Amino acid sequence: MNLTISGHHLDVTPALRSYVTSKLDRITRHFDQVVDVKVILTVEKQKEKERRQRAECNIHVKGNDMFAESSHADLYAAVDELVDKLDRQVVRHKDRLQDHHHEAPKRVM
Repeated sequence: MNLTISGHHLDVTPALRSYVTSKLDRITRHFDQVVDVKVILTVEKQKEKERRQRAECNIHVKGNDMFAESSHADLYAAVDELVDKLDRQVVRHKDRLQDHHHEAPKRVM
């Protein structure tokens, strides 16, 4: 899995980098065919203080691309919300890949 973490108007500290990687391990635990992950952490200049910290992520898995974004007053909370959204998307994608249709039993006459 290729992981790219970048910051926009913000320096990505080692603590923030380790927090994001530990949270993204939850996604690879559910679905191991993750090819590429790009995380962008931004601080926007808005008048309102809430929703100022934003985290967005692109995930390339085998057969699909997924995108999620989250904004919050705290960057760590935004990352938590982002990982929850991505986790739901990955689980839905995994369920779609699995074959849930079973063959009907053949009748013997």
